[in-house]
Amino acid sequence: MYSALNPKGNFQAFRELILLLTRHRQLTIEMAKREITDRYTGQLFGLFWAIGHPLVLMVVYAFIFGFVFKVKIGNTAEMPLDFTAYLLSGLIPWMAVQEAMAKSSTSIVSNASLVKQIVFPIEVLPVKGVLATLLTELIFLCLLVVYILFSQHTLLWTYLLLPFLLLLQILFMIGISYILSATGAFLRDTKDFVQVFSLIGMYLMPVFYLPESVPGIFKYFLYINPFSYLIWCYQDVLYFGRFEHPWAWPIFVVQSIGVFVIGYRFFRKTKVLFGNVL
Repeated sequence: MYSALNPKGNFQAFRELILLLTRHRQLTIEMAKREITDRYTGQLFGLFWAIGHPLVLMVVYAFIFGFVFKVKIGNTAEMPLDFTAYLLSGLIPWMAVQEAMAKSSTSIVSNASLVKQIVFPIEVLPVKGVLATLLTELIFLCLLVVYILFSQHTLLWTYLLLPFLLLLQILFMIGISYILSATGAFLRDTKDFVQVFSLIGMYLMPVFYLPESVPGIFKYFLYINPFSYLIWCYQDVLYFGRFEHPWAWPIFVVQSIGVFVIGYRFFRKTKVLFGNVL
């Protein structure tokens, strides 16, 4: 516990990981590209499914909550945009996170031959999965911005914060991916736990509903959920166009860097044992 909170150790680990990823950046990028293309090789519609799957899911959610349940929010000073924009501003980053978690939970096991090669930098395996998820997220962020532009005839100044927020999200996802990839090497059930959490996780965050609508004591679950702060920051940027949740930003900054460093330190300590369990 003390080691994880040691500032000097954490700074050294942060510096070590940045240098490692910088040194192997070309390998990581090429492996991420290959993961994207190999997944759809030989399929009739190919890379269309990279967009098609999440697009269908998002349309279904928007239809169910916007037209079936008739959730009506928006066009007020407090809630400036429509419900579809509110839904997608939280759903898009969460879908990227859950895909990165799913990939990382099997990244070591599914690349056993590479892991057993002494000279191969296995630290890039969880990272290339994170980078592979970014393509879909970036496409949908662009589509959401276009939707808001045409439906509301305005562009929010907070869109300028998207690069910074994406960087924080990448650090956050890399840290989680290191933890899950190392855990998945020893506990093969990790991928199943991740799948179950992904199904229920979006209902534990303010994606489909407003925090104010959560009854009393259950509202505290939103604040102890580390993923809620990711959602609140994206809603500030993509939906509110202001710092509606100003306290979420410093928390998410510390959380992202902390998970990034602790995740790597956990991976670094356990990687020497991977060969024994593969």
